[in-house]
Amino acid sequence: MYNKRKKKITAFLFTLPAVALFLFYFLIPIPMTFFYSFFRWEGFSLRPDKFVGFGNWYNLFSNEVTWRALLNNLKFIIYTLLIQIPIGIGLGLLISSKIKGTNFMRIAFFIPLLIPSTTIAIIWKIIYDPYLGFLNNFLKILGLEKLAKIWLGDPEVVVEAIYAATSWQWIPFYMIIFAAALTEIPKELYEAAMIDGATSFKRFIYITLPFLKRTIITAAILGITGSLKYFDLVYILTEGGPGNTSELLATYMYKLAFRHQRMGYASAYAFFLFGISLVISILMYRVYRRGDTV
Repeated sequence: MYNKRKKKITAFLFTLPAVALFLFYFLIPIPMTFFYSFFRWEGFSLRPDKFVGFGNWYNLFSNEVTWRALLNNLKFIIYTLLIQIPIGIGLGLLISSKIKGTNFMRIAFFIPLLIPSTTIAIIWKIIYDPYLGFLNNFLKILGLEKLAKIWLGDPEVVVEAIYAATSWQWIPFYMIIFAAALTEIPKELYEAAMIDGATSFKRFIYITLPFLKRTIITAAILGITGSLKYFDLVYILTEGGPGNTSELLATYMYKLAFRHQRMGYASAYAFFLFGISLVISILMYRVYRRGDTV
């Protein structure tokens, strides 16, 4: 009895630092953020300046930038589901194949994931430079100079230009996830299918995809929640411009908090973003559980 109690106390002491950090950085800040969203607060004083009720929330929902930023976040979600994850599956299949050069491809494709976001932003700023950048000059070499644009200054293409950079950074992440999942598929199934005369396409549809279902749902959850939290690369590339056309909820929240010192208003945005992420995560978790039981 004494040994069991001693083990429980020891386990509790080992987990106490992690629990304390979780409480300090996650559970406590969430209700505090919601509390501050009802006050006018510049962030310099220990206490909020003035109670404004739902004033910050009214400004949030009546602000045109809010809905533009939310739309951009939704675009990032859609692009992630339609571009990053399918390409990640394709690259996962490629590096898991037996063709020559797969070892080199594993390293080459994985490199962008190791580069810091600030460095990636600088690289893509150089690529998108309207005069000296690689992209416009490459289009001119091909005789397609009419397609050259001020990529980060054109409201019509800036979101897609930013997303190309984020895709280059995060597609390797999905590649690794799917490559790992592919190793769990029994090779005997492919061998039996080949004996039965199944083509590569049929093997992919009837064997690979069903086994990747749970991984695809997991990748979708990570992609959706990650798309709602995009900040650093977007902020470095455009700071939400031109004219808030590439604004995201996180970048606009940062501006309100640290540029305009409107911490109360920014707290409303932070809790709004948290609420959206929580709802989507719960829905996706239910989809995951339902897929797990099918």
